[in-house]
Amino acid sequence: MRTLVRVSMDVNASNSAIKSGEFSRVMQETLERIKPEAAYFYPENGRRTALLFFDMKDQSDMPSVAEPFFMGFGASVEFFPVMNVDDLKTGLDKASTAREKSRPLAGV
Repeated sequence: MRTLVRVSMDVNASNSAIKSGEFSRVMQETLERIKPEAAYFYPENGRRTALLFFDMKDQSDMPSVAEPFFMGFGASVEFFPVMNVDDLKTGLDKASTAREKSRPLAGV
């Protein structure tokens, strides 16, 4: 399932990780492992934040994605199922078909 993970990192912990080189190592290893289709980095509420869009094969993959950020950067990590425009179109088509099937027949 296409998934967005938002990683919001503690400033002091991520400062230490940057100084030690741990930040680059953890980020590179994670990106190589999950192979995101997109990755964005920006400040949010005064914290370093990453948005990573990737295909999560199984829910049991969440700990292996989140733990390096928890342990290395004191981060909060959130997972969200997301769609691209093609997924949305397919979903709306399915919803329309389901709605049509459940509509009562006229005059009955």
